[in-house]
Amino acid sequence: MKTLVAIATVAMLAACSPAAQNETAEAADQISADANATMSAAVNDTDAAADRAFGSAEAKLDNAGAAIGNAADKAADKTGAALKDAGNAIED
Repeated sequence: MKTLVAIATVAMLAACSPAAQNETAEAADQISADANATMSAAVNDTDAAADRAFGSAEAKLDNAGAAIGNAADKAADKTGAALKDAGNAIED
């Protein structure tokens, strides 16, 4: 894109008066600046969307990890209680 703008600018500058050359150069600079600003905004929007998506995924993984931990604790408690009951039954 920048190459096309530069070629067009050079071609126009060669055929114009100094005032027209300056205006053409300024217009080319503005077009380039606008394109850069648009691309920068697109990159920022994409980065923000990715951050939100990764944050959501991270929260879901954290919640899943907590749920697994809670289930493991409950299973360990039940196993311990069953072992105590079995020990008590053997003892009697």
